[in-house]
Amino acid sequence: MSIRILVLRAPGTNCDEETARALREVGAHVDVIHTGKLIRREVDIFHYHGLVLPGGFSYGDHVRAGAIWAKKLKARLGDVLLEYVEDERPILGICNGFQVLVELSLLPGWDYESSPQATLAPNISAKFETRWVYLRHENSGKCIFTKNLPKGTILRMPIAHKEGRFLLAHENHLKTLLLKDQIVFRYVKPNGTDANGEYPHNPNGSLYDIAGICNPKGNILGLMPHPERAVYSWQLPDYTSIKHKEEIRYYADGWYIFKSMINYILEEVL
Repeated sequence: MSIRILVLRAPGTNCDEETARALREVGAHVDVIHTGKLIRREVDIFHYHGLVLPGGFSYGDHVRAGAIWAKKLKARLGDVLLEYVEDERPILGICNGFQVLVELSLLPGWDYESSPQATLAPNISAKFETRWVYLRHENSGKCIFTKNLPKGTILRMPIAHKEGRFLLAHENHLKTLLLKDQIVFRYVKPNGTDANGEYPHNPNGSLYDIAGICNPKGNILGLMPHPERAVYSWQLPDYTSIKHKEEIRYYADGWYIFKSMINYILEEVL
């Protein structure tokens, strides 16, 4: 049985095809489908083993990033999405997709009916930040998207956003994230030490250098960096200087996220 993944797009998304290619690279059958078709029930989300919300600027990021896309999904498909989550099927939100998952309260995922418990606010620099960053894997094995990555692994991926500063509604929520092992990635310096909010290692001013989190069950991941732009070694910024090294890998760090998603589906969903 082939693994079927739905990459959902909306007006303004611009990373759907790169995301689809990354998923096909790890063996999935991928359909890129407009949100309108899902809302009109022309497509059954349960036909798919996993869902990905890609990056971009959905609906022009009017109001705030991801807000309109999230409102449309919640108003017309809220119960369906919740059922999909409770069925423990994987959902990945990349950049704008992360913003949407936060607006939907699917992340951090403590109370789906409440107003958002977190936000992705404008960058401290007040600029659109696009650069490669270093990340440290912080999860102890709960997150299905990083299950094969040892805790403490350092990865490189690019960012491209203006609203990526992760903040929480209440101070004690950070303790909850830590207690529930929901922090997946933190921005770090090239040597792997904490960024401690220092720019540009923490490119947006995120609380506790947070770059990505999962829900309590670990089947939803949202992150600001773009793993679909770090799937192959030739995408790396220093590829021309390292391509002749014997130890160079064919795949780059983003590949592991998509591969782990497929492995989870094979083991737990099919």
